Amino acid sequence: MTAPSHAYFFGYGSLVNRDTHTFKDAHPARLNGWRRTWRPTNLREVAFLSVIQDDSAWIHGLIAPVPNDDWHALDIREGAYNRLPAEHMIEHPLPHTPQIAVYSVPEGPRGAPTGGHHLLLSYIDVVTQGYLREFGEDGAQHFFDTTDGWDAPVLDDREEPHYPRACRLSRSETDVVDTALARLQVQMRRA
Repeated sequence: MTAPSHAYFFGYGSLVNRDTHTFKDAHPARLNGWRRTWRPTNLREVAFLSVIQDDSAWIHGLIAPVPNDDWHALDIREGAYNRLPAEHMIEHPLPHTPQIAVYSVPEGPRGAPTGGHHLLLSYIDVVTQGYLREFGEDGAQHFFDTTDGWDAPVLDDREEPHYPRACRLSRSETDVVDTALARLQVQMRRA
């Protein structure tokens, strides 16, 4: 029997959708004291989905073992993000107490965007599908409710996705996304 991993990370965006990665032994979890935000930077035109501290908030996500406990490799993959300790803020079903980190794009060091930024509908689709599968319709709605920055325009790239790990959604899944974005009154742009 192999020993349990002692290094985990908390995923709150596309990593909630198990079709976008090969991380084994992922578990639903809850991060207390944080909320999501769309973070524009000067690194690209598409805003990053990030988290910011908010003592009154919490979000669902998945925790997964860091492959081979190799933080360096994961840090490279999450290059725009800073790794922050979070084990004391995460509720999870594991029988042991691992080290758990959350990745957050800091404000400032990556620079303010020099032009307009946007969100990708193909990415929002992937994240929403993950929340629907892991946490049901209430979980998907909670994703929209606990994410700031919906004032950025959304690029409708659903038919020709720009997001490299895009997934096809069922009609009922796209209805959830479209209804939530309409309720938030987001500005849609054609790709």
